[in-house]
Amino acid sequence: MAMPAMPQLTGSAIRPGDPDYEAARKLWNGAIATRPALIAQCADAEDAAAVLAYARRAGLSVSIRGGGHNVAGTALVEDGVVIDFSRQRGAAVDPDRRRAWVEPGALWGDVDAAAQAHGLATPAGIVSHTGVAGLTLGGGFGWLSRRWGLTSDNLISARLLLADGRQVVASADDHPDLFWAVRGGGGNFGIVTQFEFALHELGRTVLAGPILHAAERAEEALRVYRDVIADAPDELAVFVVLRRAPALDWVPAQLRGVPVVMLIPCWSGDLDQGERLVAPLRRFGPPLLDLVQRTPYTLHQRLFDAGVRHGWGYYWKSHFLPPLSDAAIAVLVEQAWRASSPASYTLLFHLGGAIARIPPADSAYAGRAAAHAVNINAAWPEGGPAHADIAWARAFFQAMEPHATGGVYVNFLGREGETRVRAAYGPQYERLAAVKARYDPANVFQANQNIRPQ
Repeated sequence: MAMPAMPQLTGSAIRPGDPDYEAARKLWNGAIATRPALIAQCADAEDAAAVLAYARRAGLSVSIRGGGHNVAGTALVEDGVVIDFSRQRGAAVDPDRRRAWVEPGALWGDVDAAAQAHGLATPAGIVSHTGVAGLTLGGGFGWLSRRWGLTSDNLISARLLLADGRQVVASADDHPDLFWAVRGGGGNFGIVTQFEFALHELGRTVLAGPILHAAERAEEALRVYRDVIADAPDELAVFVVLRRAPALDWVPAQLRGVPVVMLIPCWSGDLDQGERLVAPLRRFGPPLLDLVQRTPYTLHQRLFDAGVRHGWGYYWKSHFLPPLSDAAIAVLVEQAWRASSPASYTLLFHLGGAIARIPPADSAYAGRAAAHAVNINAAWPEGGPAHADIAWARAFFQAMEPHATGGVYVNFLGREGETRVRAAYGPQYERLAAVKARYDPANVFQANQNIRPQ
């Protein structure tokens, strides 16, 4: 049977063999080697609607690319059609209403720059080249989330292109079931073509920066960390990185490659108060390096960028954790530095605060009770699909399992199957499956952490 005619696009249609194809199919994760049949770089929602209709008529699988930063590589689909928003990176801010309207290909650096021009911000991830779309739809947490909630908690509305071609707005008042689902349920329900976010008065400066200790002192450092965060105000988030010190500008030459534990506070409130509250973290030691200072928020948001570069190979394993026990700390210390790649690392997120105060049933995100998320990151600068640290990540993950909640943050999942998707959504899964059946009964949108229609 003849293929239907490809629609005329304002954007570009790129196929295998075209000069731009190899560049267009590259993702952040250089371990992904997927080869789509068509990459449609859409200029607007009308382009996306036309490409979706074409793919459905042709019987081709569809994927959606926003920032292309997902570790599982679900932005691409083998021999299928990619609806690619990478050209749509606009972020418009109304400072009086404290609102931002963001296009689906925007990166968090785009939003941070637009909002910080007015001293405003919304909770985002911790890498500025992460895509807005994927992070938001999976929940989204970062430095400001203990104060103002998940990224998805700050979503006011979303414009969506549905599987049947309709374009709708989902909000608390319009299609509230769909709005509930997209705040944590991923890209299962439609294609978001515009996000509207609430913004908050942050100012332009935070008190933040890494404190480095030798790995030999990691167990003691993690216990100090546990004590400091036990009753921390919402304005304080302290993340932990266990790795070899990277070869970055802010790391002295003599420390590069040295196994270290990094305690990284970020205080977003009154700076003088923050100096007092962060002091206990800084007193322990003395540390190998203390770079805590008053710094522009946008600069702190880029702290990890150079350590997670485009084109490297990545493989992640992750758990949600309760408050750290001595046994959990012992496993972290035992396993973290067994990685062979100097780029591999383990990241411990400090959650709670405003995240935990929102009732679990209010959105699809299912990890509100977790105290931490641990993300075990195998990373290799040479790229390609295989590396010895994949086995390290799996072994580390298994060793942490007795100390975990059983849940997992959906944005940290690789291609791990339905059992792990159900672990990400827990008691929310059946309700999500019912919404999926209402808006995408044929499971057109399955290039994701897929929720099957009920």
